[in-house]
Amino acid sequence: MTLGWGTMMIFGASHQLVPVLIEGELYSNTLAYVTFALAALGIPLFVVGFFFFNLGLQAQVGAVLVNVAILVFLINLAISISNSKKENVHAVFIFTATGWLFLTTLFGLLLLLNFTIKIFPDDSLRYLSLHAHLGILGWFLLLVIGVGSRLIPMFLISKYNNPKLLWWIYGLINAALLLIIATQTFSRLAAFAYAPAIFVFAAVLLFAYFIYQSHQQRIRKKVDEPMRLSLLAIALMLLPGLLFVATLVVVSRGNESSMVLAYGFVIFFGWITSLIMGMTFKTLPFIVWNKIYHTKAKAGKTPSPKDLFNTKIVTAMSVFYFVGFIFFVIGIITGSEIILKIASVILVLAALLYNGNVFKIIFHKSLS
Repeated sequence: MTLGWGTMMIFGASHQLVPVLIEGELYSNTLAYVTFALAALGIPLFVVGFFFFNLGLQAQVGAVLVNVAILVFLINLAISISNSKKENVHAVFIFTATGWLFLTTLFGLLLLLNFTIKIFPDDSLRYLSLHAHLGILGWFLLLVIGVGSRLIPMFLISKYNNPKLLWWIYGLINAALLLIIATQTFSRLAAFAYAPAIFVFAAVLLFAYFIYQSHQQRIRKKVDEPMRLSLLAIALMLLPGLLFVATLVVVSRGNESSMVLAYGFVIFFGWITSLIMGMTFKTLPFIVWNKIYHTKAKAGKTPSPKDLFNTKIVTAMSVFYFVGFIFFVIGIITGSEIILKIASVILVLAALLYNGNVFKIIFHKSLS
């Protein structure tokens, strides 16, 4: 979920969006293809190893390939930003997020090796929460805010801009990450264990305020379906925080609960996936349109980027997805197997609609 879906999609989009953010060129298309090749080979090896819980050579090779892919991406990003004359807060968000991603996967590789070679004093599962939150907060949250704070106002044609607020968000999230590492490493700092959650929740509220102001000050009054889906995803960023608090209450009472599972589910299937789905139909059509029609736009009538996909299918996909998402959360919390199965079928239908529309865009042929 994190590597094969979220990270691969973000890698692909970033190679197109980073030049826009830095107002410069991507350093190397070749390195972009190398990133894809290494990740596309490494992730399946890694996943299959975990599926059969065979954490030997195959899984280790897959993990190494994933780490090298991320390192290549980080190098490409660093050189692109350093060569650019235009540096901004959005580029810093993306670069820092990628740095946290590399630290997360490197830590993951060490945890994988720890199953067969004693590297850490405790079992690898002891560090799973730290590993997961480094990726969720350091990679996904930082990157979503960095890119979202640029793209959403742009697509809304909003005049709102507040770099100072974004720098505050950047500081809060990175301070939370450093505190998480410190409290997990040094037992005497356990009293500060909840401070990172407060920092992150404050950062998410500030980002929600940023998006709200962008929406209020927009010039384009009509909001299309992909944009509505993206805005809903921003709202869903608050849900993991509420579930986190609920989880603490339940665990403190000593009760068995599936709240932890629901917490992880709403992060990856809530705001991350819904945001990717929404942004796909705002960015991918333009990328394909630009490739096919940029030299023909002045020669005659060409379709607009939104004509490259079916908006009715996007609407149907959104409905299926959120119905399936809500039912799945209910199924997790109640432990109902039949609700989980029904929700799974609905989510698969949403995924089929998404893929069908994406392939419609990718394989679009010129009308002239």
